[in-house]
Amino acid sequence: MAVQWYPGHMNKARRIIKETMSDVDLVIEVMDARIPFSSENPMVAELRQHRPCIKILNKSDLADPVVTKLWLKHFEKEQGVKAQALSVLDKSRTKNLPELCRKLLPNRDTAAKYRRVMIMGIPNVGKSTLINTLAGKTLAKVGDEPAVTKVVSSAQQRIILEGGIALSDTPGILWPKIENENSSYRLAVTGAIKNTAIDFEDIALFAADYLIDAYSELVIKRYKLKQCPATGIRLLEEIGRRRGCLRAGGIIDIQRASEILIHEIRSGSLGALSFETPQMIAKEIEKDVEL
Repeated sequence: MAVQWYPGHMNKARRIIKETMSDVDLVIEVMDARIPFSSENPMVAELRQHRPCIKILNKSDLADPVVTKLWLKHFEKEQGVKAQALSVLDKSRTKNLPELCRKLLPNRDTAAKYRRVMIMGIPNVGKSTLINTLAGKTLAKVGDEPAVTKVVSSAQQRIILEGGIALSDTPGILWPKIENENSSYRLAVTGAIKNTAIDFEDIALFAADYLIDAYSELVIKRYKLKQCPATGIRLLEEIGRRRGCLRAGGIIDIQRASEILIHEIRSGSLGALSFETPQMIAKEIEKDVEL
């Protein structure tokens, strides 16, 4: 599945970010803890250049904690990068972010100037929720659909936090072309791409095949199965039977079953899931290079 979803407002957002980056000391990049590689925007590194960066693995309550630890170690190896897992279930860790910003900018004279921080991330990674938690009030609109945050003037985007932090918000942006096909599927499964731009059956089959391989016990438990089906389509059929997704003549409605599976993945009903590991991504990159 090749995803080419780059609306005009995203192109505008990129231009605004590039123009204002010269006034930024530090970048916070928010990613989805379930898909850290796929939700890491390659344009962020290009735009931030030498500036220090805090990589936030958000929605960590929905991700496999063992895999999340692997990703934190992976990102901490990068020069000038600190990585932290955050969850809406533990807002205390979010509120410690300003202190981490100050530590990464020790030479900034806070008595006279703000530490200028820009927060970035692809759509639907929880950036607006993070901003509202930091501000202690609702400043950014939160929604389940990607691209809720709109492009506004830089003056409207700036939020002053305690401790001398000036936080600049940005709309969630994807990059023009997603090279890794598996990343396209993972972004669609976790909700970073609008539902109108995806085929539910297609991404549900991808997700079902992965779950059978990586989280068969959770699948068995959630759908009360005696054993895990051998293929993704068989799993969708089982879900359809157990959830009453039947058409006339007892034919299973795979579309409805697909929507149920994707919804339960996104909501966390299936359990804590991660859809990629550093080792898995290294193999995929190696394979892409060979091709």
